[in-house]
Amino acid sequence: MTMIVAMTPVLELRGAIPIATANGLNLWVAIGISIIGNMIPVPFIIIFIRKIFEWMRKKSDGLNRLVTRFEQKAEKHKKTVLKYEFWGLFILVAIPLPGTGAWTGALVAAMMDMRLKSALPAIFLGVTAAGAIIAFLTYGVTVMA
Repeated sequence: MTMIVAMTPVLELRGAIPIATANGLNLWVAIGISIIGNMIPVPFIIIFIRKIFEWMRKKSDGLNRLVTRFEQKAEKHKKTVLKYEFWGLFILVAIPLPGTGAWTGALVAAMMDMRLKSALPAIFLGVTAAGAIIAFLTYGVTVMA
């Protein structure tokens, strides 16, 4: 279940780690499974998202509007990533706030035509950093309770 939650957009590992530990999973196991789960969709997003968006645009006006929103979200973060390249993508993914994360990082990388071998290490390090931050917050909260 932890891996599936980590694979979903929005929740990603930011939701998976607290949910897993709240359900009794060891923190270190939760971190590892969450990182793996969060990374699984990334290469597919980078490689296929443009074709998926093209297909969605043709299907309906509602899907076209959804694609437009995703593209606007990516465009919003694109300047930062372009300015700082590897580290910009890393920071975008590492900050555990809504609207950031592996899905957004992969979307931005795809919109910028970044090569998989350039984007994956930055996204992986960002996911790992986000996992460390969330684990620290989760562990701190559980100790305080």
